[in-house]
Amino acid sequence: MRRKEGEPVGGKDIIRNRALRIVVSAAVLLAAFYLLQRLFMPKYMSSVVEGAMIAEYYGEKKDHDVIFIGDCELYENISPLVLWEEYGINSYIRGSAQQLLWQSYYLAEETFTYETPKVLVFSVLAMKYDEPQKEAYNRMTLDGMRWSASKVASIKASMTKEERFVEYVFPLLRYHSRWSELTKEDFQYFWKRKKVTHNGYYMRVDSLPAKDVPKGRPLGDYEFGEQAWMYLEKLTDLCKKHGVKLVLVKAPSLYPYWYEEWDEQIKDYAKEHGLAYYNLLEAADEIGLDYQKDTYDGGLHLNLSGAEKLASYFGNILAKDCGLSSRRGEEALEQSWRKKRELYNGEALRQMDQQEKGSFTGK
Repeated sequence: MRRKEGEPVGGKDIIRNRALRIVVSAAVLLAAFYLLQRLFMPKYMSSVVEGAMIAEYYGEKKDHDVIFIGDCELYENISPLVLWEEYGINSYIRGSAQQLLWQSYYLAEETFTYETPKVLVFSVLAMKYDEPQKEAYNRMTLDGMRWSASKVASIKASMTKEERFVEYVFPLLRYHSRWSELTKEDFQYFWKRKKVTHNGYYMRVDSLPAKDVPKGRPLGDYEFGEQAWMYLEKLTDLCKKHGVKLVLVKAPSLYPYWYEEWDEQIKDYAKEHGLAYYNLLEAADEIGLDYQKDTYDGGLHLNLSGAEKLASYFGNILAKDCGLSSRRGEEALEQSWRKKRELYNGEALRQMDQQEKGSFTGK
């Protein structure tokens, strides 16, 4: 029944109006909180681009033959484009800076909710860490993950004593102090960020020869930690559960130093569990690597020429030892990789041009 003009508003109307104002006010506050959070969170576009890598996976079609998972020893050292061009292998690198083993495990767990690759390649350098390290590195892996049970578990396993779970749930609580550090980039990439990788590969075309690479100092204990072993076991079981072939690799990076004692432990584990393990440091000559030309930072990581050589070599392993057949001829994939090739070649030319002009910054 309509209220007549001049008739006082009833109690129910007052309650309804108050409730409406509360709902509208709450919605405005939540929207403001969300917008401020997007503004203050680091964008990882022109510096520390490693923080943008994890999130890029979600925009990809989930139909990969191979998923690489691990730290910079993967995402800077192997080119998925070459794997496609030479072997017809569709691959992606889910990498991030100093990716800890439990982070790799939960990324793999999450990945298997999207797709089931035939092979998962894991970088064993992460075995050297047995406890949380630094918040900055945690953030570069965890902030980019979509919310899921895997992300929650990874956060809890990764947090240092100084970190709080609520600051991952509401990053604004952690980044609110960035108001004085905001730059044009924070507004430019407010809604959408550009890609910084090529199927997870981070490209560098510059070259810095490896000289005076430090040898490893003697350690008091060469045994990998209990937590590292536990998560490697969990990763092994996870792959078996999903019917995915797990391959362990040590990248051909000269530093950080890879001890023989560490190598023997991985060999023993692989043998015990029926896994393939490839120490690519030992295969550097066979790969054709020249550490005077194929590294951009003195032997820590490979540059474009080195990453393409490694991909050419490792692709043969994936094809022959892992039984992956070429998918060349699948029109949807062919079309996708044609676009990826254009971006890849364009980025290489851009960096080379910057080098010639003396304006290359490495980003």
